[in-house]
Amino acid sequence: MSEGLASLRHQINSADDLESVVRSMKAMASSNICQYENAVHSLDDYYRTVQLGLAACFQQYQSPSIKTKRPPSNKAAIGVIVFGTDQGLVGQFNEVMVEFVCESLQKMPGNKLVWTVGDRLQSRLLETKLVLKQGFILPNSVDVISTLVGTILIEMEAQREKGTIDRVYIFHHRPNVDSIYTPVSQQLLPLDAHWSQNFASIQWPTNNLPEVMPERSETLSAMMREYLFVSLFRACAESLNSENASRLSAMQRAEKNIDELHASLKQKFHSLRQSGIDAELFDVISGFGAME
Repeated sequence: MSEGLASLRHQINSADDLESVVRSMKAMASSNICQYENAVHSLDDYYRTVQLGLAACFQQYQSPSIKTKRPPSNKAAIGVIVFGTDQGLVGQFNEVMVEFVCESLQKMPGNKLVWTVGDRLQSRLLETKLVLKQGFILPNSVDVISTLVGTILIEMEAQREKGTIDRVYIFHHRPNVDSIYTPVSQQLLPLDAHWSQNFASIQWPTNNLPEVMPERSETLSAMMREYLFVSLFRACAESLNSENASRLSAMQRAEKNIDELHASLKQKFHSLRQSGIDAELFDVISGFGAME
């Protein structure tokens, strides 16, 4: 009897400790979600500004074409940047992304080179037939995202200069109200004629037509750099936001399960303890009756 009570008491204490850890993880996830949500909302306004800047550059000229530094090579592969996680407790976050990446890349002809952002995602992709390059470390705050984006852009430009890749796609999770997150993809490079025509078709929001100053080529180059930067920055921020939302959901489920387990263990503990008390009382009554 005493061994059973001691075992149940130990399990209850363990459940209490685990619940404390889960609550701490929930608080951290909630705090991180706020900073990444604010970053995403700010980027929406900034991205709109960059869009209008590119539209002004292209609409001012009849032929909105862009000169590429290198002609596309038949041997060049498709560069793929995939955002995942460095930490666990995120449910099927990485598994869903791996499945989405594999299905999407199967529809694209040619070789693919994959750069991962997040160690846990890289370990999942190693189980596939995709060719993986050296991965990037996932930022742990908004302040470090700029450094990561700069590193990725330098690596992509170096690979394009070598002729290793000619196109670049990014894959990441985007926050979704109905399903917490949704995997999405975007073509990042090249910035070709089709890309420029999409911006040229954007309608200017006012009747005051813009004028590009001082030089169209310099302004266009600056806007293109900002477009690449904000596209990668937003992809990373949305992925981190989705990761913490998934972790928060997982912690909420874990907290519910722990509460149910805690209640069940307490019920068993009180039931077993009451049984022991009843047995002792029965022994006392039986002994008293035998003495009489």
